[in-house]
Amino acid sequence: MQTTLSERASKLPRAAEAESILRTCVHCGFCNATCPTYQLLGDELDGPRGRIYLIKQVLEGNDVTQKTQQHLDRCLSCRNCETTCPSGVDYHNLLDIGRAVVDAAVPRPLGQRLLREGLRQTVPHPELFKSLVNSGQVFRALLPGNLQCKLPRNVYPAKPRPMTLRERQVLMLEGCVQPSLSPNTNAAAARVLDRLGISVIASPEAGCCGAVDYHLDAQAAGLDRARRNIDAWWPSLEKGAEAIVQTASGCGAFIKDYGHLLASDPAYADKAKKVSALARDLVEVLRDEPLEQLGIHASQRLAFHCPCTLQHGQKLGGAVEALLTGLGFNLTSVPDGHLCCGSAGTYSLTQPELSRQLRDNKLDALESGHPEVIVTANIGCQSHLDGAGRTPVRHWIELVEANLP
Repeated sequence: MQTTLSERASKLPRAAEAESILRTCVHCGFCNATCPTYQLLGDELDGPRGRIYLIKQVLEGNDVTQKTQQHLDRCLSCRNCETTCPSGVDYHNLLDIGRAVVDAAVPRPLGQRLLREGLRQTVPHPELFKSLVNSGQVFRALLPGNLQCKLPRNVYPAKPRPMTLRERQVLMLEGCVQPSLSPNTNAAAARVLDRLGISVIASPEAGCCGAVDYHLDAQAAGLDRARRNIDAWWPSLEKGAEAIVQTASGCGAFIKDYGHLLASDPAYADKAKKVSALARDLVEVLRDEPLEQLGIHASQRLAFHCPCTLQHGQKLGGAVEALLTGLGFNLTSVPDGHLCCGSAGTYSLTQPELSRQLRDNKLDALESGHPEVIVTANIGCQSHLDGAGRTPVRHWIELVEANLP
């Protein structure tokens, strides 16, 4: 796609990257065929090709409007289009660049600003988020339905973690909302890893991965969180920790991007590159281990929801399914498994109507094989799908741990 950046846009820190991505696109439109919002709305500007045109126009100096912002906001950042694109367009990075320019030019209405700032001030702070969830559970009956469905139906308490320190050690990102919404997930992961001779070592200084800020008009704040995490993990990495494990694929996808996002930071570029190289989704660690040692012979009927951040962001589609099948679980077929469930970080709160439609469509597909339980690999998807009050939804590692002899 021929592109001529405006004088102003050419001075942006990521101008060369944006121009390179735009030139990669051959506007074939294959991406629209797998774009969830295009499938729902049928509007060219609510598909990847249309959004690329919008960003191109903005970077070439054309007027920026609230309609431009709206079409970019409606994107789930699911990256399905990247999996589909025959030209390898790095869409999500172009979207981040375009959103930053548009958000700087178009003031949001007060309600949107308050919502986004409120999310930024609560979601990345585990203790504050936990107190809000606990308060919400107490007053659940008094809350409107759209807030009730954000609270967990069932909270499975965390069992004690192993205390033995093994020779092999990994770090684990605890996450922001997972300790409150699904406290047993990381504990279950630690117990399974312990059975395989791997200890999870604590890194309490590490916090939110930075994705919430980064995708809510505060990219600089998101990158600052990335730098703090790198500083928190670095001493353990120097001592030989094998990996930084994530049980939430959304966090994992963002951490694996640290190296790219901080490539121009002379103080952090090399460290960020190493952190991204050592970031591992839980399934990447377990699939390389002798799982027969776990002694699991499961037979439950499960449907696996593969999060977009796992299959499109981290290119690990099929990995969890293969692991669960190998352990004996009976996985049902899921039609249109490539499509997003509508969670997409905070999307279910910023775009509730579209998110709800996508969730209901996804649940229809997941339930078509009549599973006992739906399992997934990302806390956002888990809470979003479970909030519909239909088939229970849990993290897959909890089912694996529950079947340990």
